[in-house]
Amino acid sequence: MAKAIPALVLVFRIFTLVACVVSGLLLALDNFTDDGEKVRFYDFISFRYVLCAAAIGAAYSLLQLPFNIYYTCTNKRLIRNGCMPNFDFYSDKVVTLVLASGVGAGFAAAFELKKAFKLLLAVIAFAQLAAQSADYDVDNSSTSVQDPSKYNHFFDMAIISSGILLVGAVCMAVVSILTSITRTSNSGFFG
Repeated sequence: MAKAIPALVLVFRIFTLVACVVSGLLLALDNFTDDGEKVRFYDFISFRYVLCAAAIGAAYSLLQLPFNIYYTCTNKRLIRNGCMPNFDFYSDKVVTLVLASGVGAGFAAAFELKKAFKLLLAVIAFAQLAAQSADYDVDNSSTSVQDPSKYNHFFDMAIISSGILLVGAVCMAVVSILTSITRTSNSGFFG
């Protein structure tokens, strides 16, 4: 049992790191061109927050990896003054909450904006159809109906990115639970 928990912490930290990096890359590469104008993920503040949460999770996991590798191999802390279990305990909780809030922001923004853009494109199409049936002089080249599949793919990729970040948040929550166990097992029942 003494060797199992540090090994599990190391495995779940690696999973967290991979999930955060993959999520950030998917989101950073999510863009498309519409009528000559490029739509990118950072045009939406919520998606920028998701990327920042993924970057924080990846940086923290990367920072913790050498300490966890040493602890797993030797069953001793690299920094032995007793502050490392406390640091792990509190910082794991904070990073878990940051990742979870990034997941929430990503899912909420992607689902709501996907619905809003679908409705907006339908209204534009209806207005163009009404203008054409009323024999108004409509310039079809400048007011053409946008292709909804571009928007759907853009928001679907943001949803997938948030889903992968959810995997990272769950792995980080498991790490948080495991570091809580190691913190309490080292200090006894009443501290």
